[in-house]
Amino acid sequence: MKGIGVSRGIGIGKILLIEEHSLEYTPKQVTDTAAEKSRFKDAVLKFCENTHKQAEALKKSAGDKEAEIMLGHISIIKDPFLQKEVEKLIDGGQCAEAALDNMCDTFTQIFSAADDDMTRQRAADVRDVRSGVISILLGISKVRLSDAPKGTIICIKELTPSMIAEINRENIVGILTETGNTTSHSAILARVLEIPAVMSVTDIVAAAKNGEQAIIDGDKGEVILSPDNEQISTYSEKRERLIQEHRELEKFRGKTTASADGTEYELVCNIGKPQDAAKAIEADGEGVGLFRTEFLFMDKSSVPTEDEQFEAYKNAAMILKGKPLIIRTLDIGGDKDIPYLGLAKEKNPFMGFRAIRYCLNNRKLFRTQLRAILRASAFGNISIMFPLITCVEEVRDGKKLVEELKAELDAQNIKYDKNIKVGIMTETAAAGIIADLLAKESDFFSIGTNDLTGYTMAADRGNKDVSYLYSAFQPSVLRMIRSIITAARENNIPVGMCGEAAADPMMIPLLISFGLTEFSVSAPSVLKVRKCISSWTKERADEVAAKVMRLATEREVKEYLSSVIS
Repeated sequence: MKGIGVSRGIGIGKILLIEEHSLEYTPKQVTDTAAEKSRFKDAVLKFCENTHKQAEALKKSAGDKEAEIMLGHISIIKDPFLQKEVEKLIDGGQCAEAALDNMCDTFTQIFSAADDDMTRQRAADVRDVRSGVISILLGISKVRLSDAPKGTIICIKELTPSMIAEINRENIVGILTETGNTTSHSAILARVLEIPAVMSVTDIVAAAKNGEQAIIDGDKGEVILSPDNEQISTYSEKRERLIQEHRELEKFRGKTTASADGTEYELVCNIGKPQDAAKAIEADGEGVGLFRTEFLFMDKSSVPTEDEQFEAYKNAAMILKGKPLIIRTLDIGGDKDIPYLGLAKEKNPFMGFRAIRYCLNNRKLFRTQLRAILRASAFGNISIMFPLITCVEEVRDGKKLVEELKAELDAQNIKYDKNIKVGIMTETAAAGIIADLLAKESDFFSIGTNDLTGYTMAADRGNKDVSYLYSAFQPSVLRMIRSIITAARENNIPVGMCGEAAADPMMIPLLISFGLTEFSVSAPSVLKVRKCISSWTKERADEVAAKVMRLATEREVKEYLSSVIS
Protein backbone atom coordinates (compact mmCIF):
# COMPACT_ATOMS: atom_id res chain seq x y z
CA MET A 1 0.00 0.00 0.00
CA LYS A 2 1.18 3.53 -0.78
CA GLY A 3 1.14 6.70 1.30
CA ILE A 4 3.38 9.68 2.04
CA GLY A 5 6.69 8.93 3.69
CA VAL A 6 7.02 11.63 6.34
CA SER A 7 9.76 10.22 8.59
CA ARG A 8 12.72 8.27 7.21
CA GLY A 9 13.58 4.75 8.13
CA ILE A 10 12.33 1.18 7.99
CA GLY A 11 9.91 -0.09 10.63
CA ILE A 12 9.35 -3.83 11.11
CA GLY A 13 6.90 -4.87 13.80
CA LYS A 14 3.32 -5.73 14.74
CA ILE A 15 0.28 -3.59 14.05
CA LEU A 16 -1.57 -1.98 16.98
CA LEU A 17 -4.91 -0.72 15.68
CA ILE A 18 -6.10 2.34 17.55
CA GLU A 19 -9.81 3.05 17.52
CA GLU A 20 -10.77 6.37 19.06
CA HIS A 21 -13.86 6.75 21.20
CA SER A 22 -16.83 8.38 19.52
CA LEU A 23 -17.21 12.04 20.42
CA GLU A 24 -20.78 12.22 19.17
CA TYR A 25 -23.25 14.12 21.32
CA THR A 26 -26.80 15.39 21.06
CA PRO A 27 -26.85 19.20 20.86
CA LYS A 28 -29.21 20.67 23.41
CA GLN A 29 -30.56 24.09 24.22
CA VAL A 30 -29.35 25.46 27.54
CA THR A 31 -31.18 27.93 29.73
CA ASP A 32 -28.63 28.32 32.51
CA THR A 33 -26.00 29.93 30.32
CA ALA A 34 -23.83 30.99 33.27
CA ALA A 35 -23.52 27.37 34.42
CA GLU A 36 -22.76 26.22 30.86
CA LYS A 37 -20.02 28.84 30.47
CA SER A 38 -18.57 27.72 33.79
CA ARG A 39 -18.66 24.11 32.55
CA PHE A 40 -16.78 25.16 29.41
CA LYS A 41 -14.17 27.08 31.43
CA ASP A 42 -13.61 24.07 33.71
CA ALA A 43 -13.06 21.82 30.67
CA VAL A 44 -10.60 24.32 29.19
CA LEU A 45 -8.72 24.48 32.49
CA LYS A 46 -8.45 20.68 32.68
CA PHE A 47 -7.41 20.53 29.00
CA CYS A 48 -4.62 23.05 29.67
CA GLU A 49 -3.44 21.07 32.70
CA ASN A 50 -3.35 17.84 30.66
CA THR A 51 -1.58 19.56 27.78
CA HIS A 52 1.07 21.02 30.08
CA LYS A 53 1.81 17.48 31.31
CA GLN A 54 2.06 16.25 27.70
CA ALA A 55 4.41 19.14 26.88
CA GLU A 56 6.64 18.20 29.80
CA ALA A 57 6.71 14.57 28.64
CA LEU A 58 7.54 15.68 25.09
CA LYS A 59 10.27 17.98 26.37
CA LYS A 60 11.98 14.95 27.92
CA SER A 61 11.60 12.68 24.89
CA ALA A 62 12.10 15.19 22.06
CA GLY A 63 13.20 18.60 23.32
CA ASP A 64 12.04 22.10 24.23
CA LYS A 65 11.14 23.20 20.71
CA GLU A 66 8.96 20.15 20.10
CA ALA A 67 7.18 20.70 23.42
CA GLU A 68 6.12 24.09 22.05
CA ILE A 69 3.80 22.25 19.64
CA MET A 70 1.71 21.15 22.62
CA LEU A 71 1.92 24.56 24.24
CA GLY A 72 0.59 25.94 20.94
CA HIS A 73 -2.60 23.94 21.56
CA ILE A 74 -3.08 25.88 24.77
CA SER A 75 -2.73 29.11 22.79
CA ILE A 76 -5.45 27.94 20.42
CA ILE A 77 -8.03 27.17 23.11
CA LYS A 78 -7.14 30.33 25.04
CA ASP A 79 -7.41 32.54 21.96
CA PRO A 80 -9.50 35.55 23.09
CA PHE A 81 -11.51 35.60 19.87
CA LEU A 82 -12.39 31.89 20.11
CA GLN A 83 -13.28 32.19 23.82
CA LYS A 84 -15.45 35.24 23.23
CA GLU A 85 -17.31 33.67 20.32
CA VAL A 86 -17.91 30.38 22.19
CA GLU A 87 -19.40 32.33 25.10
CA LYS A 88 -21.58 34.29 22.67
CA LEU A 89 -22.94 31.04 21.23
CA ILE A 90 -23.58 29.70 24.73
CA ASP A 91 -25.41 32.94 25.58
CA GLY A 92 -27.52 32.22 22.51
CA GLY A 93 -28.59 28.87 24.00
CA GLN A 94 -26.04 26.43 22.54
CA CYS A 95 -24.43 23.81 24.75
CA ALA A 96 -20.66 24.06 25.27
CA GLU A 97 -19.92 21.12 22.93
CA ALA A 98 -21.90 22.65 20.05
CA ALA A 99 -20.49 26.15 20.63
CA LEU A 100 -16.90 24.87 20.57
CA ASP A 101 -17.65 22.68 17.56
CA ASN A 102 -18.97 25.64 15.60
CA MET A 103 -15.94 27.79 16.31
CA CYS A 104 -13.46 24.98 15.64
CA ASP A 105 -15.22 24.26 12.33
CA THR A 106 -14.79 27.92 11.37
CA PHE A 107 -11.07 27.89 12.14
CA THR A 108 -10.60 24.50 10.47
CA GLN A 109 -12.25 25.65 7.23
CA ILE A 110 -10.08 28.77 7.11
CA PHE A 111 -6.83 26.87 7.61
CA SER A 112 -7.80 23.91 5.39
CA ALA A 113 -8.40 26.24 2.43
CA ALA A 114 -4.81 27.47 2.40
CA ASP A 115 -2.47 26.42 -0.40
CA ASP A 116 0.58 25.88 1.79
CA ASP A 117 1.01 22.84 3.97
CA MET A 118 2.13 24.77 7.04
CA THR A 119 -1.15 26.68 7.22
CA ARG A 120 -3.23 23.57 6.54
CA GLN A 121 -1.44 21.88 9.44
CA ARG A 122 -3.10 24.33 11.80
CA ALA A 123 -6.44 22.75 10.92
CA ALA A 124 -5.17 19.46 12.38
CA ASP A 125 -4.07 21.29 15.52
CA VAL A 126 -7.55 22.79 15.90
CA ARG A 127 -9.11 19.32 15.48
CA ASP A 128 -6.78 17.98 18.18
CA VAL A 129 -7.79 20.77 20.56
CA ARG A 130 -11.47 20.26 19.77
CA SER A 131 -11.17 16.53 20.42
CA GLY A 132 -9.39 17.09 23.73
CA VAL A 133 -11.85 19.62 25.14
CA ILE A 134 -14.98 17.79 23.96
CA SER A 135 -13.64 14.53 25.44
CA ILE A 136 -13.46 16.30 28.79
CA LEU A 137 -16.94 17.79 28.38
CA LEU A 138 -18.33 14.31 27.61
CA GLY A 139 -16.30 12.59 30.33
CA ILE A 140 -14.48 10.34 27.84
CA SER A 141 -10.87 9.24 28.36
CA LYS A 142 -8.70 9.90 25.32
CA VAL A 143 -6.56 7.23 23.67
CA ARG A 144 -3.25 6.60 25.48
CA LEU A 145 -0.29 5.03 23.70
CA SER A 146 2.17 4.95 26.59
CA ASP A 147 1.48 1.25 27.28
CA ALA A 148 2.10 0.00 23.72
CA PRO A 149 4.49 -3.03 23.78
CA LYS A 150 7.94 -3.17 22.17
CA GLY A 151 8.00 -3.62 18.40
CA THR A 152 4.68 -1.80 17.87
CA ILE A 153 3.58 -0.15 14.62
CA ILE A 154 0.77 2.27 15.49
CA CYS A 155 -2.07 2.24 12.96
CA ILE A 156 -4.70 4.96 13.31
CA LYS A 157 -6.84 7.22 11.15
CA GLU A 158 -5.28 10.46 12.45
CA LEU A 159 -2.42 10.59 14.93
CA THR A 160 -2.51 13.84 16.86
CA PRO A 161 0.37 15.58 18.64
CA SER A 162 -1.38 14.95 21.97
CA MET A 163 -1.20 11.20 21.29
CA ILE A 164 2.37 11.16 20.06
CA ALA A 165 3.44 13.16 23.12
CA GLU A 166 2.68 10.08 25.24
CA ILE A 167 4.55 7.60 23.05
CA ASN A 168 7.41 5.60 24.52
CA ARG A 169 9.74 5.78 21.54
CA GLU A 170 11.68 2.73 22.71
CA ASN A 171 8.59 0.63 22.01
CA ILE A 172 7.29 2.18 18.77
CA VAL A 173 8.99 1.10 15.52
CA GLY A 174 6.58 2.73 13.08
CA ILE A 175 3.51 4.90 12.54
CA LEU A 176 0.75 4.45 9.94
CA THR A 177 -2.11 6.91 9.43
CA GLU A 178 -4.85 7.66 6.92
CA THR A 179 -4.32 11.43 7.17
CA GLY A 180 -1.40 13.85 7.47
CA ASN A 181 1.61 14.90 5.40
CA THR A 182 5.24 15.92 5.75
CA THR A 183 4.46 19.24 7.44
CA SER A 184 1.91 17.98 9.97
CA HIS A 185 3.01 18.35 13.57
CA SER A 186 2.73 14.61 14.10
CA ALA A 187 5.11 14.09 11.18
CA ILE A 188 7.53 16.64 12.63
CA LEU A 189 7.44 14.88 16.00
CA ALA A 190 7.90 11.47 14.37
CA ARG A 191 11.05 12.78 12.65
CA VAL A 192 12.41 14.24 15.87
CA LEU A 193 11.72 10.97 17.70
CA GLU A 194 13.26 9.11 14.72
CA ILE A 195 10.24 6.86 14.29
CA PRO A 196 9.61 5.77 10.66
CA ALA A 197 6.18 7.01 9.56
CA VAL A 198 3.93 6.75 6.50
CA MET A 199 0.83 8.95 6.38
CA SER A 200 -2.18 9.35 4.09
CA VAL A 201 -2.44 5.59 3.44
CA THR A 202 -5.97 5.14 2.12
CA ASP A 203 -8.10 2.74 4.20
CA ILE A 204 -5.11 1.34 6.11
CA VAL A 205 -7.17 1.01 9.31
CA ALA A 206 -9.66 -1.27 7.52
CA ALA A 207 -6.94 -3.21 5.69
CA ALA A 208 -4.67 -3.93 8.67
CA LYS A 209 -5.34 -6.46 11.43
CA ASN A 210 -4.43 -6.10 15.08
CA GLY A 211 -1.19 -7.99 15.79
CA GLU A 212 -0.41 -8.44 12.07
CA GLN A 213 3.25 -8.30 11.05
CA ALA A 214 4.04 -5.28 8.86
CA ILE A 215 6.89 -3.36 7.23
CA ILE A 216 6.81 0.37 6.61
CA ASP A 217 9.26 2.28 4.43
CA GLY A 218 9.32 5.92 5.53
CA ASP A 219 11.48 6.93 2.56
CA LYS A 220 9.28 5.55 -0.20
CA GLY A 221 5.96 5.85 1.65
CA GLU A 222 5.24 2.13 1.27
CA VAL A 223 3.55 -0.38 3.57
CA ILE A 224 3.70 -4.17 3.36
CA LEU A 225 1.16 -6.11 5.41
CA SER A 226 1.95 -9.74 6.36
CA PRO A 227 5.40 -9.76 4.67
CA ASP A 228 7.11 -13.05 3.89
CA ASN A 229 10.53 -14.02 5.26
CA GLU A 230 12.37 -12.81 2.17
CA GLN A 231 10.78 -9.35 2.42
CA ILE A 232 11.62 -9.14 6.12
CA SER A 233 15.23 -10.05 5.36
CA THR A 234 15.47 -7.52 2.50
CA TYR A 235 14.05 -4.67 4.55
CA SER A 236 16.15 -5.52 7.59
CA GLU A 237 19.24 -5.05 5.42
CA LYS A 238 17.81 -1.82 4.02
CA ARG A 239 17.22 -0.56 7.57
CA GLU A 240 20.88 -1.05 8.38
CA ARG A 241 21.90 0.81 5.21
CA LEU A 242 19.66 3.76 6.12
CA ILE A 243 21.17 3.95 9.59
CA GLN A 244 24.58 4.16 7.94
CA GLU A 245 23.36 6.87 5.52
CA HIS A 246 22.13 8.90 8.48
CA ARG A 247 25.58 8.68 10.02
CA GLU A 248 27.07 9.83 6.70
CA LEU A 249 24.75 12.87 6.59
CA GLU A 250 25.88 13.92 10.05
CA LYS A 251 29.40 14.28 8.64
CA PHE A 252 28.12 17.34 6.73
CA ARG A 253 27.04 19.13 9.91
CA GLY A 254 29.15 22.23 10.44
CA LYS A 255 30.62 22.05 6.92
CA THR A 256 30.60 24.79 4.31
CA THR A 257 27.98 24.29 1.60
CA ALA A 258 30.07 23.87 -1.54
CA SER A 259 30.13 21.95 -4.81
CA ALA A 260 32.79 19.35 -5.54
CA ASP A 261 34.90 21.97 -7.34
CA GLY A 262 34.76 24.43 -4.43
CA THR A 263 31.99 26.86 -5.40
CA GLU A 264 30.23 27.96 -2.21
CA TYR A 265 26.48 28.39 -1.83
CA GLU A 266 24.19 29.78 0.84
CA LEU A 267 21.99 27.09 2.41
CA VAL A 268 19.20 28.63 4.47
CA CYS A 269 15.77 27.64 5.78
CA ASN A 270 12.10 28.53 5.32
CA ILE A 271 10.24 29.40 8.54
CA GLY A 272 6.75 30.49 9.60
CA LYS A 273 7.29 31.64 13.18
CA PRO A 274 10.09 33.40 15.09
CA GLN A 275 10.83 30.28 17.15
CA ASP A 276 11.37 28.31 13.93
CA ALA A 277 14.61 30.26 13.51
CA ALA A 278 16.03 28.12 16.33
CA LYS A 279 15.04 24.98 14.40
CA ALA A 280 16.90 26.34 11.37
CA ILE A 281 20.05 26.76 13.48
CA GLU A 282 19.62 23.32 15.09
CA ALA A 283 19.39 21.82 11.59
CA ASP A 284 22.68 23.58 10.68
CA GLY A 285 21.00 26.06 8.36
CA GLU A 286 23.03 29.16 7.51
CA GLY A 287 20.15 31.56 8.09
CA VAL A 288 16.58 32.08 6.92
CA GLY A 289 15.73 32.63 3.26
CA LEU A 290 11.98 32.98 3.80
CA PHE A 291 10.07 34.11 6.89
CA ARG A 292 6.37 33.73 6.05
CA THR A 293 4.87 36.59 8.09
CA GLU A 294 1.23 35.71 7.42
CA PHE A 295 1.34 33.29 10.36
CA LEU A 296 1.76 36.25 12.73
CA PHE A 297 -1.54 37.54 11.40
CA MET A 298 -3.32 34.17 11.40
CA ASP A 299 -2.46 33.63 15.05
CA LYS A 300 -4.33 36.79 16.06
CA SER A 301 -7.95 37.92 16.20
CA SER A 302 -6.91 41.39 14.96
CA VAL A 303 -4.01 42.93 13.04
CA PRO A 304 -0.84 42.52 15.13
CA THR A 305 0.48 45.86 16.31
CA GLU A 306 3.76 47.36 15.18
CA ASP A 307 5.36 46.45 18.52
CA GLU A 308 4.07 42.86 18.36
CA GLN A 309 5.50 42.43 14.88
CA PHE A 310 8.75 44.19 15.85
CA GLU A 311 9.26 41.77 18.75
CA ALA A 312 8.63 38.76 16.50
CA TYR A 313 11.09 39.90 13.81
CA LYS A 314 13.64 41.03 16.41
CA ASN A 315 13.45 37.66 18.22
CA ALA A 316 14.08 35.75 15.00
CA ALA A 317 17.00 38.03 14.12
CA MET A 318 18.58 37.66 17.55
CA ILE A 319 18.23 33.86 17.45
CA LEU A 320 20.11 33.91 14.14
CA LYS A 321 22.93 36.05 15.61
CA GLY A 322 23.86 37.89 12.43
CA LYS A 323 22.95 35.15 9.98
CA PRO A 324 20.67 36.37 7.15
CA LEU A 325 16.93 36.72 7.75
CA ILE A 326 14.77 37.46 4.71
CA ILE A 327 11.31 38.60 5.80
CA ARG A 328 8.54 38.28 3.22
CA THR A 329 5.86 40.92 3.62
CA LEU A 330 2.28 39.83 4.14
CA ASP A 331 1.30 37.27 1.50
CA ILE A 332 -2.45 37.16 2.04
CA GLY A 333 -5.35 36.58 -0.31
CA GLY A 334 -5.82 33.84 -2.88
CA ASP A 335 -6.73 30.88 -0.69
CA LYS A 336 -5.11 32.37 2.45
CA ASP A 337 -7.92 34.23 4.16
CA ILE A 338 -7.79 36.09 7.46
CA PRO A 339 -11.41 36.71 8.55
CA TYR A 340 -10.82 39.95 10.45
CA LEU A 341 -9.27 41.60 7.37
CA GLY A 342 -12.63 41.34 5.59
CA LEU A 343 -11.26 40.23 2.22
CA ALA A 344 -13.98 40.14 -0.42
CA LYS A 345 -14.79 36.78 -1.99
CA GLU A 346 -13.44 36.56 -5.51
CA LYS A 347 -14.35 34.25 -8.37
CA ASN A 348 -10.68 33.66 -9.14
CA PRO A 349 -8.70 34.59 -6.00
CA PHE A 350 -5.34 33.35 -7.33
CA MET A 351 -5.55 35.97 -10.06
CA GLY A 352 -7.04 38.56 -7.74
CA PHE A 353 -6.43 40.99 -4.89
CA ARG A 354 -3.59 39.37 -2.96
CA ALA A 355 -0.05 39.69 -1.62
CA ILE A 356 1.74 42.90 -2.73
CA ARG A 357 -1.44 44.10 -4.46
CA TYR A 358 -3.40 43.96 -1.22
CA CYS A 359 -0.60 45.58 0.80
CA LEU A 360 -0.08 48.51 -1.58
CA ASN A 361 -3.80 49.20 -1.38
CA ASN A 362 -3.85 48.93 2.42
CA ARG A 363 -1.10 51.40 3.23
CA LYS A 364 -1.76 51.63 6.97
CA LEU A 365 -1.33 47.89 7.45
CA PHE A 366 1.66 47.76 5.09
CA ARG A 367 3.39 50.74 6.74
CA THR A 368 2.97 49.11 10.15
CA GLN A 369 4.65 45.91 8.97
CA LEU A 370 7.47 47.68 7.15
CA ARG A 371 8.18 49.95 10.15
CA ALA A 372 8.35 46.86 12.39
CA ILE A 373 10.78 45.15 9.99
CA LEU A 374 12.95 48.26 9.71
CA ARG A 375 13.12 48.68 13.51
CA ALA A 376 14.02 44.99 13.89
CA SER A 377 16.81 45.37 11.32
CA ALA A 378 18.88 47.15 13.99
CA PHE A 379 19.18 43.78 15.75
CA GLY A 380 20.31 41.51 12.94
CA ASN A 381 20.96 40.86 9.26
CA ILE A 382 17.44 41.47 7.92
CA SER A 383 16.23 41.90 4.33
CA ILE A 384 12.74 42.75 3.04
CA MET A 385 11.08 40.71 0.29
CA PHE A 386 7.91 41.58 -1.63
CA PRO A 387 5.73 38.64 -2.83
CA LEU A 388 3.87 38.08 -6.11
CA ILE A 389 5.53 40.83 -8.13
CA THR A 390 4.24 41.15 -11.70
CA CYS A 391 5.43 44.60 -12.78
CA VAL A 392 8.14 47.19 -12.08
CA GLU A 393 5.64 49.68 -10.58
CA GLU A 394 4.95 47.34 -7.67
CA VAL A 395 8.63 47.18 -6.75
CA ARG A 396 9.06 50.94 -7.05
CA ASP A 397 5.95 51.66 -4.96
CA GLY A 398 7.08 49.26 -2.24
CA LYS A 399 10.61 50.70 -2.15
CA LYS A 400 9.25 54.26 -2.07
CA LEU A 401 7.24 53.37 1.01
CA VAL A 402 10.35 51.89 2.64
CA GLU A 403 12.26 55.13 1.99
CA GLU A 404 9.41 57.23 3.47
CA LEU A 405 9.47 55.09 6.61
CA LYS A 406 13.27 55.38 6.86
CA ALA A 407 12.86 59.17 6.90
CA GLU A 408 10.24 58.85 9.65
CA LEU A 409 12.52 56.69 11.76
CA ASP A 410 15.43 59.10 11.22
CA ALA A 411 13.25 61.99 12.42
CA GLN A 412 12.34 59.99 15.53
CA ASN A 413 15.94 58.91 16.21
CA ILE A 414 14.98 55.22 15.90
CA LYS A 415 17.79 52.92 14.81
CA TYR A 416 17.55 50.64 11.77
CA ASP A 417 19.83 49.20 9.10
CA LYS A 418 20.19 52.09 6.66
CA ASN A 419 21.51 49.68 4.00
CA ILE A 420 18.71 47.14 4.37
CA LYS A 421 18.25 45.09 1.18
CA VAL A 422 14.87 44.99 -0.60
CA GLY A 423 14.22 42.05 -2.92
CA ILE A 424 11.32 40.29 -4.57
CA MET A 425 9.74 36.90 -5.01
CA THR A 426 9.87 35.93 -8.68
CA GLU A 427 6.93 33.55 -8.71
CA THR A 428 4.81 34.66 -11.66
CA ALA A 429 5.24 34.21 -15.38
CA ALA A 430 5.16 38.00 -15.71
CA ALA A 431 8.13 38.34 -13.35
CA GLY A 432 10.00 35.70 -15.29
CA ILE A 433 9.45 37.45 -18.60
CA ILE A 434 10.61 40.87 -17.34
CA ALA A 435 13.22 39.51 -14.92
CA ASP A 436 15.89 41.69 -16.58
CA LEU A 437 13.86 44.83 -15.79
CA LEU A 438 13.00 43.72 -12.26
CA ALA A 439 16.65 42.90 -11.52
CA LYS A 440 17.54 46.58 -12.05
CA GLU A 441 15.02 47.51 -9.32
CA SER A 442 15.80 44.77 -6.80
CA ASP A 443 18.63 43.90 -4.43
CA PHE A 444 17.96 40.18 -4.81
CA PHE A 445 15.57 37.58 -6.26
CA SER A 446 14.01 34.55 -4.60
CA ILE A 447 12.27 32.07 -6.88
CA GLY A 448 9.05 30.62 -5.48
CA THR A 449 8.69 27.46 -7.54
CA ASN A 450 5.28 26.48 -6.17
CA ASP A 451 3.45 29.53 -7.53
CA LEU A 452 5.79 29.89 -10.50
CA THR A 453 4.89 26.38 -11.61
CA GLY A 454 1.16 26.97 -11.13
CA TYR A 455 1.07 30.30 -12.95
CA THR A 456 3.36 29.17 -15.78
CA MET A 457 1.42 25.95 -16.40
CA ALA A 458 -2.01 27.49 -15.63
CA ALA A 459 -2.54 24.48 -13.36
CA ASP A 460 -3.95 24.32 -9.85
CA ARG A 461 -2.02 21.68 -7.91
CA GLY A 462 -5.12 21.07 -5.79
CA ASN A 463 -7.13 20.08 -8.88
CA LYS A 464 -6.58 16.37 -9.52
CA ASP A 465 -7.71 16.71 -13.14
CA VAL A 466 -4.78 18.99 -14.02
CA SER A 467 -2.26 18.03 -11.33
CA TYR A 468 -0.27 16.07 -13.95
CA LEU A 469 0.75 19.45 -15.39
CA TYR A 470 1.93 20.80 -12.05
CA SER A 471 5.64 20.03 -12.08
CA ALA A 472 8.75 22.19 -11.80
CA PHE A 473 10.35 19.80 -14.31
CA GLN A 474 8.07 20.96 -17.13
CA PRO A 475 10.34 22.37 -19.87
CA SER A 476 8.51 25.72 -19.74
CA VAL A 477 9.06 26.06 -15.97
CA LEU A 478 12.73 25.11 -16.28
CA ARG A 479 13.21 27.75 -18.96
CA MET A 480 11.46 30.29 -16.75
CA ILE A 481 13.76 29.42 -13.83
CA ARG A 482 16.84 29.66 -16.04
CA SER A 483 15.85 33.07 -17.45
CA ILE A 484 15.21 34.47 -13.94
CA ILE A 485 18.60 33.27 -12.69
CA THR A 486 20.33 34.56 -15.84
CA ALA A 487 18.77 38.02 -15.41
CA ALA A 488 19.90 38.15 -11.80
CA ARG A 489 23.44 37.10 -12.62
CA GLU A 490 23.72 39.60 -15.50
CA ASN A 491 22.68 42.38 -13.09
CA ASN A 492 24.99 41.17 -10.32
CA ILE A 493 22.32 40.46 -7.73
CA PRO A 494 22.03 37.24 -5.68
CA VAL A 495 19.30 34.79 -6.63
CA GLY A 496 17.86 32.11 -4.40
CA MET A 497 15.07 29.57 -4.51
CA CYS A 498 12.65 29.04 -1.63
CA GLY A 499 10.18 26.68 -3.30
CA GLU A 500 10.03 22.93 -2.69
CA ALA A 501 12.16 22.24 -5.78
CA ALA A 502 15.24 23.74 -4.08
CA ALA A 503 15.62 20.54 -2.04
CA ASP A 504 14.98 18.10 -4.90
CA PRO A 505 18.16 16.11 -5.76
CA MET A 506 17.07 16.04 -9.41
CA MET A 507 16.74 19.84 -9.54
CA ILE A 508 20.01 20.67 -7.78
CA PRO A 509 22.42 20.03 -10.73
CA LEU A 510 20.25 22.25 -12.92
CA LEU A 511 20.28 25.05 -10.35
CA ILE A 512 24.07 24.76 -10.03
CA SER A 513 24.41 24.99 -13.80
CA PHE A 514 21.97 27.92 -14.14
CA GLY A 515 23.87 29.87 -11.45
CA LEU A 516 21.64 29.88 -8.37
CA THR A 517 23.44 31.32 -5.33
CA GLU A 518 21.08 30.42 -2.45
CA PHE A 519 19.04 27.32 -1.57
CA SER A 520 16.25 27.91 0.98
CA VAL A 521 14.77 24.63 2.22
CA SER A 522 12.95 23.09 5.16
CA ALA A 523 15.12 22.52 8.23
CA PRO A 524 15.12 18.68 7.93
CA SER A 525 16.44 18.96 4.35
CA VAL A 526 19.58 20.99 5.13
CA LEU A 527 22.14 18.20 5.47
CA LYS A 528 20.71 16.22 2.54
CA VAL A 529 20.92 19.28 0.25
CA ARG A 530 24.45 20.09 1.44
CA LYS A 531 25.57 16.55 0.68
CA CYS A 532 23.90 16.61 -2.73
CA ILE A 533 25.52 19.92 -3.71
CA SER A 534 28.92 18.55 -2.66
CA SER A 535 28.64 15.74 -5.19
CA TRP A 536 28.43 18.00 -8.27
CA THR A 537 31.00 19.99 -10.21
CA LYS A 538 29.89 22.91 -12.36
CA GLU A 539 31.25 21.16 -15.44
CA ARG A 540 29.21 18.00 -14.83
CA ALA A 541 26.11 20.01 -13.89
CA ASP A 542 26.44 21.97 -17.16
CA GLU A 543 26.56 18.72 -19.13
CA VAL A 544 23.38 17.48 -17.44
CA ALA A 545 21.59 20.82 -17.86
CA ALA A 546 22.49 21.04 -21.54
CA LYS A 547 20.92 17.64 -22.13
CA VAL A 548 17.83 18.45 -20.05
CA MET A 549 17.16 21.73 -21.85
CA ARG A 550 17.01 19.87 -25.17
CA LEU A 551 14.30 17.49 -23.94
CA ALA A 552 10.70 18.16 -24.95
CA THR A 553 8.54 16.69 -22.18
CA GLU A 554 8.40 16.57 -18.40
CA ARG A 555 8.51 12.79 -18.52
CA GLU A 556 11.71 12.79 -20.57
CA VAL A 557 13.28 15.32 -18.19
CA LYS A 558 12.47 13.32 -15.07
CA GLU A 559 13.48 9.99 -16.58
CA TYR A 560 16.86 11.39 -17.64
CA LEU A 561 17.52 13.14 -14.32
CA SER A 562 16.47 10.05 -12.41
CA SER A 563 19.02 7.98 -14.36
CA VAL A 564 21.74 10.56 -13.68
CA ILE A 565 21.00 10.81 -9.95
CA SER A 566 20.74 7.08 -9.38
